[in-house]
Amino acid sequence: MNIAKHLERSALFFPDRPAVAEEGREVSYRELNHRAERIALALLDQGVQPGDLIGLCAPNSVDWLAFYFGVLKVGAVAVTFSSLLKEEEFSLLVRHTRPRFIYSTPEKLEALQELKAAGVVQGIVCPGGDWDVCDWLTRADGSFRARERDRLETAAILFTGGTTGLPKGVELSHENITVSSHNVSYSERSTETDRALCFLPFNHVFGQIHIMNATIFSGGCLELLPAFDLDRVLQMLATGRITKFFAVPTVYLRLLTLDRLSERLAGVRYFFSAASSLAAEVVREWKERTGKPIYEGYGLTESASAVTYNHYLLHRIGSVGETVPGVEVEIRDLKGRPVGSGQQGEICIRGRNIMTGYLNNPEATAAVFWEDGWFRSGDLGFFDPDDYLYIVDRLKDLIITGGENVYPREVEEVLYSRTEVQECAVIGLPDLEWGERVAAFIVLNPGLSQVPPDLKSFLKERLSSFKVPKEFIVVRELPKSPAGKILKRELKIDPRVGKQTP
Repeated sequence: MNIAKHLERSALFFPDRPAVAEEGREVSYRELNHRAERIALALLDQGVQPGDLIGLCAPNSVDWLAFYFGVLKVGAVAVTFSSLLKEEEFSLLVRHTRPRFIYSTPEKLEALQELKAAGVVQGIVCPGGDWDVCDWLTRADGSFRARERDRLETAAILFTGGTTGLPKGVELSHENITVSSHNVSYSERSTETDRALCFLPFNHVFGQIHIMNATIFSGGCLELLPAFDLDRVLQMLATGRITKFFAVPTVYLRLLTLDRLSERLAGVRYFFSAASSLAAEVVREWKERTGKPIYEGYGLTESASAVTYNHYLLHRIGSVGETVPGVEVEIRDLKGRPVGSGQQGEICIRGRNIMTGYLNNPEATAAVFWEDGWFRSGDLGFFDPDDYLYIVDRLKDLIITGGENVYPREVEEVLYSRTEVQECAVIGLPDLEWGERVAAFIVLNPGLSQVPPDLKSFLKERLSSFKVPKEFIVVRELPKSPAGKILKRELKIDPRVGKQTP
């Protein structure tokens, strides 16, 4: 088994159909497969062996796709980093994974050269680095079929977040990604005539598995944008080519502010939202204005995306749907005991889509599995009588803002590096546009009463922009348990707790 065979199969069945469209030019399945073959041959020339870790840190592009499938063809492991990571964040993750080579952009060259000098990586595929990917792509033609791998061998490593302590690199096997690619394609009734708009990053599970791998699996075309740009999105929708639209709640909220919405979206047959739940009233308004539902599902990086799907034939607003084929979901209490229909508990999952573990982190891996092998999602939910799943809340502290994951501790660590901060707690507060907004509650050191004016710029220099709090709330004290643990749940219930009086 090798997920690169999905590309080879689509190139066999649909050689002349477009696989990718970027900046007005199309690349056929035949050509994309040839490009991946050239990358594979170049990697072989550099001595890459099955199981070697190879990094990718660049925005979405045809070259990214060719490199990804080239890595997989030789049996190596694709380690996918966000191109938005700041230098310290990026260096930490690279040092944790230690890939042999990294494909990247000139913006990351200085950091990569330092990592190479330190012996963390062996080579850099980047303009100005050891090789330029363009040279590899224009080398003499040669054929290379994907090497067979055991279904449980790791195909890709995606990060759940975190830049302090041990990061969590999710190891997804060839079987994990194959199962989810099939389930997404089946649930969305995907065909080779579909054109899926993708502006979500390929390093994220939604972009890489749900959109990219599933589209390649079904022989459709990926219409690429490097990032969300409303004007560009509207231009592409106006062509009438786009049949599938994938986005996060903030994008749908922005689109609802436009006039002639149904006319603008006339060619799209399928809408899907991920990352965080859409408010039911937003889904209702969308359907009233467009005549089409926004489908939602449930999945995690650890589940290679698809766990449940709001069914094509019976869409229920507020639900994330039924379990996909071959995957089981059980609601359990905090002692691991199954609960009945309608009762709330932790969403636990078992199936061939569940990760093999966290890279180099056996403690974290053990913590998310019950002894009987069921994966603990950390999310709270319940089933209705028809086995449709509903998400209630997260048990974890993870904040999802605009579709991006923010782990509070990494923000808190940077805040604690400021001498003005005595204590702090970072949480997500409900936000109509972003789903959640990052908020920092801060206890200042004696004699201080206001947040330092340069605090936001200080954080922006050290963290990705979406991790920087949108508001800073100065409080006299933070609510705590008898053991001294900060009770973030009380801040979420009433953000005014302990707020400084004027």
